[in-house]
Amino acid sequence: MSQPPVSPATAPLARDTVRSLRASRIREVANAGIGLPDVLPFWFGESDQVTPAFIRDAASQALASGATFYTHNLGIPPLRAALAGYVSRLHGDTPVGNVAVTSAGVNALMLAAQLVTGPGDRVVAVTPLWPNLVEIPRILGATVETVTLDYGPHGWALDVDKLLAALTPGTRAVMINSPNNPTGWVMPRAAQQAVFDHCQRHGIWIIADEVYERLYYGPEGSIAPSFLDIAPRDARVIAVNSFSKAWLMTGWRLGWMVLPAALMDDLGKLVEYNTSCAPSFVQEAGVAAVTEGEAFTQDLVLRLRGARDHLVGALSALPGVDAHAPEGAMYVFFKLAGATDSLALCKQLVREAHLGLAPGSAFGDEGEGFVRWCYACDVERLDEGVRRLSAFLKTGA
Repeated sequence: MSQPPVSPATAPLARDTVRSLRASRIREVANAGIGLPDVLPFWFGESDQVTPAFIRDAASQALASGATFYTHNLGIPPLRAALAGYVSRLHGDTPVGNVAVTSAGVNALMLAAQLVTGPGDRVVAVTPLWPNLVEIPRILGATVETVTLDYGPHGWALDVDKLLAALTPGTRAVMINSPNNPTGWVMPRAAQQAVFDHCQRHGIWIIADEVYERLYYGPEGSIAPSFLDIAPRDARVIAVNSFSKAWLMTGWRLGWMVLPAALMDDLGKLVEYNTSCAPSFVQEAGVAAVTEGEAFTQDLVLRLRGARDHLVGALSALPGVDAHAPEGAMYVFFKLAGATDSLALCKQLVREAHLGLAPGSAFGDEGEGFVRWCYACDVERLDEGVRRLSAFLKTGA
């Protein structure tokens, strides 16, 4: 017997908060390119190179030895110890008891938000921003207010006083991504100190997304300023990181957190209820990345610096393009004259020019008028992309 149609009032739908989340506009553009031949995809934040062989080999050996079982919620001891040593070298003494392994950096962001935010809490985020950081607190019932970076002749900058004014007493947390996706902005040490001091006075948590800290173009061999450089390990700071960028492990879904030891027992419960643990053989690959990958990471940054400079120079030669060299990350977030609807423009680019870029509006209303280009590839590929963009712009589209 046929069932009566379901009315809109009784349809089985997700809760309103989830239904109101913004879908990925980058995925929307990518979907528009499915089936098209010879599309150059610069839309996602990953290299066109595979994970280094020494990391892949470590995973293969771990699988061959039977590393397929559950692990401790907070990570296998060798990886936690390796990460504690790595973070200590970069940012000062960091005991194992302050380090936890997660199933990707985005999982770490969700866990951090679950630890310290909830329904009715007020969260502040510095934007433009990868949308996950804005939407995660909203999933948990928090309200999110944004402070926008300023754009000027020298690129993106933060008005620190504006951010401090937004961090009113009663604010639960501030979300800061530096180096920033999509802009490449890097938060200066003085600004970090001012924000840290303010947040400690008012009991505000800092959730610092630092997954691009190694992709920094300061003095050779340096890393981006981190809240871990100035914050005691028992302060209200949760620093999130990932294996995806510095070791080209986007598909492995492995990350970590540095947080107060007092949170660890509760974090273990949240990990249990989210993923139970990161896969054992993937964690073994992580050990190899952390202990053997320094030379690879430094070489990667040199190659990215060259690609950045090459792309910015090529884009700046095009009429209507305003591009600045980012201080960090792997993107040029450039302003395009007439791009009042960046989503429609990027869909048109992929259909007509077979050029895949990310719309600025994917990173909030603050990003409208801009387009993001990931330059983690060889310069020949970048040159072909610029050629296609130039031809497209000449048509007057």
